[in-house]
Order: sequence, then C-alpha cells, then structure tokens
Amino acid sequence: MKSVLSRLGWAGVLAATLHTLAFAQLPQNSGGASKVAADPATVQGLASAHDYRPPEGIGFNAADFLSENVRLTAEWFYAAENKGKKLPTIIIAHGWGGTAATLRQDAIDLARTGYLVMLFDYRGWGDSNGRVMLTSRQAIGAKAGTSGGTFTAEVRELRGYIDPWEQVDDWFNAIHYAVTNPMVDADRIGILGSDLSGGHVIYVAAHEPRVKALVSQVSSVDIRPYKPFQSDPAKVIAQTNTAASRIATGQEQYPAERSRAGNRVGAPVGANVVRWAPVELASLVSQPTLFVLAENEELFANANNGQLACERVKGARKMVMLPNITHYGIYDTERKRAVMLTIDWFDKYLKLAGGPIDNKKPERGECYPPPEPPMGEVDDDGSGEGHIAPDASARWN
Repeated sequence: MKSVLSRLGWAGVLAATLHTLAFAQLPQNSGGASKVAADPATVQGLASAHDYRPPEGIGFNAADFLSENVRLTAEWFYAAENKGKKLPTIIIAHGWGGTAATLRQDAIDLARTGYLVMLFDYRGWGDSNGRVMLTSRQAIGAKAGTSGGTFTAEVRELRGYIDPWEQVDDWFNAIHYAVTNPMVDADRIGILGSDLSGGHVIYVAAHEPRVKALVSQVSSVDIRPYKPFQSDPAKVIAQTNTAASRIATGQEQYPAERSRAGNRVGAPVGANVVRWAPVELASLVSQPTLFVLAENEELFANANNGQLACERVKGARKMVMLPNITHYGIYDTERKRAVMLTIDWFDKYLKLAGGPIDNKKPERGECYPPPEPPMGEVDDDGSGEGHIAPDASARWN
C-alpha cells in the first residue's frame, strides 16, 4: 500500500467539503461523535476556477458549458505529460452544500495516475451561474405579442438551494459537454459522487449508457423521511408539501442563498428532496459500481442507502466499509484510502488493467462486508499545493 500511496503523492491541503441529508436528526449513539465540516463557501484560500493554479506536473483549464441554458463551470485536470492524449475520463460533482473547489486534491490524485478529470459546480453553486427569475410579472421593455426576443428586466438569481432533480440534469449535460473534448475517450467515462451526489451517480448511470463505471461514496440514495432519523416522517412530508404549495402560489420564494437545513448550507426546495430516492432505480444499473461507506455513518442508515443499492445493481459490484469513521471521515481521515479504492476500481473497469472483463460472470462482492482493517501509517512524499492564487472566497459570500 505504501508504494501505491507514494506513487500518487498524497500531500496537499484537503479543504473540508460540506455534505448532509435534509431534515436529518442525528441519533445520540451513532458510534462516534458527529462532525460538521466547514462551510465550503467560507473556506479561505480557495481560488475561483479561472484564478486557480495547479501544482507542478498537472495540466489544468477552466471552461463553461450550458445546462438548461444556465452557464456552469467545469475544471479539467490531467498529468502534464498526457496533454493532447485521449484519456479515460472521470467526471465528479460535489455533494450537498459543497463546491468543485473543495475536490481539487482528489482530481489531482486521479490525474496523476493517468485520468482526465472533470469537476463541475451545480447550477447556483461555486463558480456556476444560477437560474434567474423575473421579479415582477411585467418585464421592462418587453414587446407585447413577441416571443424569443431579448428584453430588459429585473431578475433574481437563484443560488445555494438543493434540488436533486435539477442537479441530475446538470450531470447529463456535463456528460454531453465532456464528450466534445478531444482528450475525452467517450468509450471510457466514469463518474464519481459522494453523499447526495453518491445517489446522483446511481440515477445517472441508470439512464446514461455512456457511463462505463461509477463510484458512490457515503451513498445517500434515499432521502424519503423515515425513522429514526425523522421522528415523524408524515409530518415532514406534510410540511414540505405545504412549502411547495406556497412556492407554487407565489406566497413564498425559493430559499435565499446560503439558507441552511439545520446547521448546513443549502436549504431544500419545497418537496423536491423528500421525493428523491434513486435507490429505486439501482436495478437499472448494469455498469461496474463501487460503494465506499463509513462504518459509523450518522446521517442516514447504510442499510437503506448504499447497502440496499449494492444489493440491487445488476453489474459488477464491490462494497468497502471504512472503519471507525462517521460520515465526514471520508473527506479527511480516510480520504487517501477512498481515493486509492477509486483508482483501483477505475483502473480495472475503465483502463481494463486486468484485461477484458467477463460480463457473463461479473464480480459480485458482498454488500454487508466487515469493515476494512485500519490503514496504519502511509508515506506522504508531497505532491505540492502549487501556486495559491489570490483569495477569491468572496465569490461565494
């Protein structure tokens, strides 16, 4: 293990990524103290995509693409010696309340092992634009009876809210955009998501055959209210339906930017979150799927989420339970192992490092494995942080 970790160059600052589940009420005895990661919108020293400078040996560029006519920002990473080559490609998006900027070290580690990596921010998050809405019924300067033209109007940009239905549309458009990059090997696309995005990648893979392999970390694949995480699920649903009705009748607007669900950034929109259950589509996933879970997950039940999705996927599958950590441990204490597992999985199923895969006898690992043993000491030989661009955190405040 030391040789693999040394090869990747693990040093670098991991900015805390905020992930959560809506309405989660944390149990008192969750097998470990819960940890609330720093709000990524206020972490200092995270450059905006167009100001960011990568470490030595990493090629990088930022570019914009459109999702439902909203301009989103993508960040591309690759080993400098691979510039111009067609490469197996991994697409990554952040979880609840995160930004692409918090995932750059993961992208660098993956790029160093021969992948082209694309990070992107969902609409209304990080460097991406948000949807806009007219603030009044009558647009200023609009010509009566015309359509499709331009006009002047006062608008409000919608930012910092949680709507998984919009976010999976952003995933599909990210793939549509990615395949236009001449460095992308469109026959070898993998996707990676954690927490809320760990469910999104299940939904996307169920609908998008261009995805050839996926990794779902601390997988949140069913946000429908249930006990013991919600003491009264029926009440939660009734409250969200009331909120949705108030939005539909104009009595209430979308949550303001940086509104919170409990103590976490990103408030859900109406009833859109409590209907989100990509686990119901897991049986449509035939691509090789790796699940990486936290043994002491405190935000939801693994049995209702990652482990149930693992049971239902049809293709090759593997489940790894990381020991002695709660939800956020996958972003710090066990980040290195999570990335190593991801690389091994994609090497096998995107690079086909072990040779052609026998689809008639797919790998079918156990969905309730014992936790992995502690990883122990590893070498950090230093990949370097690279040039730190001027602070651009005000972009998100």
